[in-house]
Amino acid sequence: MATYRKFIFVCTGKDCKRNGCKELLKDIKGMLKVSEHKGKCKVVKTKCMDFCKTGPMVVINSEVIKRASLPEIREKC
Repeated sequence: MATYRKFIFVCTGKDCKRNGCKELLKDIKGMLKVSEHKGKCKVVKTKCMDFCKTGPMVVINSEVIKRASLPEIREKC
């Protein structure tokens, strides 16, 4: 099994879906295919993280990112 430096946990609960987590997931996966980010992170889809009103929720290395956006995630990876 390959080793990864960071895990990106993305909430796919009902409220986060309404707030755009599917599009965010697609963008994150696209970002990770680029050579500078390739192999540095692994995306993990999760169920509800109980921060429903502030979705989409992302956790990177124990840091919770509320209302996550691709530029914030790119900065953390």
